[in-house]
Parts: sequence; C-alpha cells; structure tokens
Amino acid sequence: MQHHVRWHRRWGTPVAANLILGVAAIVPLWLTAMFVLSHLWALTPRDPTDNDGTLPWLIVLTLLWSVFLALWLPVNAYARPRTGVSALRYWSISTGLALTPMAFLSTLFALVEG
Repeated sequence: MQHHVRWHRRWGTPVAANLILGVAAIVPLWLTAMFVLSHLWALTPRDPTDNDGTLPWLIVLTLLWSVFLALWLPVNAYARPRTGVSALRYWSISTGLALTPMAFLSTLFALVEG
C-alpha cells in the first residue's frame, strides 16, 4: 500500500495538470487539423470566399500554440523532478496525457457521426 501512496503523490499533480491543459489544447489542435486538411492536403473543400491565403491561419495558430506552450512547458518543467522518472519518459507521458482529451473527442465524434 505504501508504494501506491507514493505513486499517487508523485504523479497526481502532473496527471491532473496535463489533462486540464489537454482540454485547453483542443482549440489549437482542432484548428491545426482544420488548417492541414483544408490548406495543405486539400482534403476538404475550401470556402469560395476565402481569398486571404494561409497567413491569417498561421498568425492565429502561432498565437494559440505560443499561449498553450507558455503554460504547458513551465508546468511540466516544474512537475517533472518530483516524479522521479527520466526526462524522456516524463515528457512522453505528459504529451500523451495532453493529447488524451482531443483523442477522446475525436473518437466520440467519429462514433456519433458514423
């Protein structure tokens, strides 16, 4: 039981923080996916009135990712030493946790939309 308590103390805050930040990451992730699908891969039809090109998209995405990373990186840099795992393992787990809300919503949308 003692090992379980130590695990929870070390990982409770990083798991919660990354899941919460993952909810915030839905916006830049979703808009990045829309940008890639419509402008780079041309898999979705473009709006005929969209004559602004990619610059507005790049400005918005850069701002959104900058804000997200300005929150995510320091929170994880602060929490990592308390977990007692290697940097590679910690950042891999943190990235996966931050992507979890988007993966969940994407799966849910795919199931509902068919």
